[in-house]
Amino acid sequence: METTTTPRDPQLWRMAKARAKFKSHLFTYVAVNSLLWVIWFVTGRDADPLPWPVWSTLFWGIGVFFQGLGTYGNLGRGQLSEREYERLLRQREGQQ
Repeated sequence: METTTTPRDPQLWRMAKARAKFKSHLFTYVAVNSLLWVIWFVTGRDADPLPWPVWSTLFWGIGVFFQGLGTYGNLGRGQLSEREYERLLRQREGQQ
């Protein structure tokens, strides 16, 4: 049986890798933070007004949030570069 490989679109391949990396990071974030919260709950919560797992959940969550925006949102430098490239192509075609 022959297997043929189709050429990959470099931009789509980059996007697919970024999305896979983000999903892996998100899964790790949810799994680790869930475990930390369970440990906190089971080990006799202190009388502190703020549970200690809140720090990892908050700050790591900020990082995951911005990674998600960069991957799926408008903060991705690749997407901004791509839009600028398309704009420059349109300008050049209009001048010719």
